[in-house]
Amino acid sequence: MPRPPLDGLIDDLYYLEGAPPYALLTLPPPSALLIVNLGAPFRIRGGTDIETAEYADGCVVTMPTRAWDFGYPLRTRSVGVHFKPWGLAPFLPMPAAELCDRPVTVEQVWGRPAIAELQDRLATADGPHEMLTLLEEELMRRLGDSAGLGLVRHTSSVIAATSGAVAIGDLRVAAGVSSTHLAQRFKELIGVTPKRLARTYRFAATVFAINPAGPIDW
Repeated sequence: MPRPPLDGLIDDLYYLEGAPPYALLTLPPPSALLIVNLGAPFRIRGGTDIETAEYADGCVVTMPTRAWDFGYPLRTRSVGVHFKPWGLAPFLPMPAAELCDRPVTVEQVWGRPAIAELQDRLATADGPHEMLTLLEEELMRRLGDSAGLGLVRHTSSVIAATSGAVAIGDLRVAAGVSSTHLAQRFKELIGVTPKRLARTYRFAATVFAINPAGPIDW
C-alpha cells in the first residue's frame, strides 16, 4: 500500500516479470492503470479498435467502458499502478475523458525525456522493492491538484461502497451540486459519468459473484 496521500488515489503498486501463458481479455473494471514497461513491447486492442497497437514504454488507461485485449511478449518485465477510478487524474495533463477507451503510451502523457529517465532508473534498481519505491517517489513528485477531486472522490466512494446500487440523484442532492456539474467533474477526473461508474461497479459485482468452478444451470 503506498503512503499518504497516494493511498487515497491508488489501490496498489506491482512488479511483473515472467512468461505470460496467454493474451488477456480484460472486462471494464472500476479502476485506471499505468504501466512502465521494461521489456519487449506489449500490444493492446482497446475500445472499438479493430487492430492492436504496440506499446513500447508502457501505457496509461483511464477507466474503460469496453473490454480490451492485452497481449504480453514471450518474456515481460514491468512495474505498474492500479488506480482508484479518480486516482489517475492528478497525474494527467489533460481531462480523463479525452483518454476514455483510448489507451496511450506513457510518453504521450509525461513526455519522452521523463519516461526514458524513469525507465533507466528502474532498470538499474536493486530488485523489485527498490523499483516500486522509485515508482512511488516519481508519483509523489508528479502529484498535482485537480479541481473537484474531493467531490468526485467522496461521491465515487459511496458508489463503490454500495457496489453501484445507489441513486445518483440522491448523491447529487447530498453534495449540493447540479447533475450537470457532477457529471462534468466526473468526466474530467474519471472519464465517465457517475451513472456509468455505478453501472461498472454493478457489473463487476455480478462478475465476482459468479463461481467459475460451479455447475452451469442452462
